[in-house]
Amino acid sequence: MGQANGRQSIFITGAASGMGLETARLFHSKGWFVGGYDVNGVGLVALEKELRPENCIVRKLDVTDKAAYDDAVAAFGDVTGGHMDILFNNAGIGKGGLFEQMPFEDIMAVVQVNFVGVLNGIHTALPLLKATKNSLCFTTSSSSATYGMPGIAVYSATKHAVKGLTEALSIEFRLIGVRAADVLPGLIDTPILPEGTAANAPKEGMFRAIPPVEVAKVVWEAYGSDKLHWYVPPELVELDKMAGNAPELVRDQIANSGPLAPLLKAMEEAAKG
Repeated sequence: MGQANGRQSIFITGAASGMGLETARLFHSKGWFVGGYDVNGVGLVALEKELRPENCIVRKLDVTDKAAYDDAVAAFGDVTGGHMDILFNNAGIGKGGLFEQMPFEDIMAVVQVNFVGVLNGIHTALPLLKATKNSLCFTTSSSSATYGMPGIAVYSATKHAVKGLTEALSIEFRLIGVRAADVLPGLIDTPILPEGTAANAPKEGMFRAIPPVEVAKVVWEAYGSDKLHWYVPPELVELDKMAGNAPELVRDQIANSGPLAPLLKAMEEAAKG
């Protein structure tokens, strides 16, 4: 088990692959101490080997298990002197399909991991964040939090919830010296996507496939900023504005022949298997 020895530290869920893995690598390269957490034990072993044990603490964690989360944060605090510079709530699952065809167990699994897991993380880590000057509570939302997306309706709903929670906490946490922000990634080429989605995505525009390291770069940039919402790619902010100003127009574009139609078609084809 590594000791932070005064280094700044980041606690990352979903650290064994994709955006979480790239974030762990980037912060390690910047000299930070990394806490990596995931349900993927094999991936965590690889992460620890890559970063070296003296530079990290890794632990298998189901973010829906509050007691396990309590233990993980306590162990993290033991090696960081009771501090946490960044909590990166990144763990998520992407079960999708038409709502009427989704097993209820899948619906609740998405809610438990993508939203309840975030609540568990923030509530548990808050004492360490409060004890750390300029700390940041950073959470992965989604471009699907700009407008409810068909084919991933429940996933989209959880990401709307994350976005709203972040906005509220960004104000509340000013009282205790903690910042809150989120990232709204578009189509990031990670294992969470249904097979074939990235390959069938548009080659240009806001829903082009983007490597996960671009999200890691945003986490790094967010630590030195007071910006609330981070869009990857930045063009997604226009979709967010449009969804707020003309929701019916966005609805019809998604359903018919607008710029999101190719993505919707890819999702439908992937759902068919």
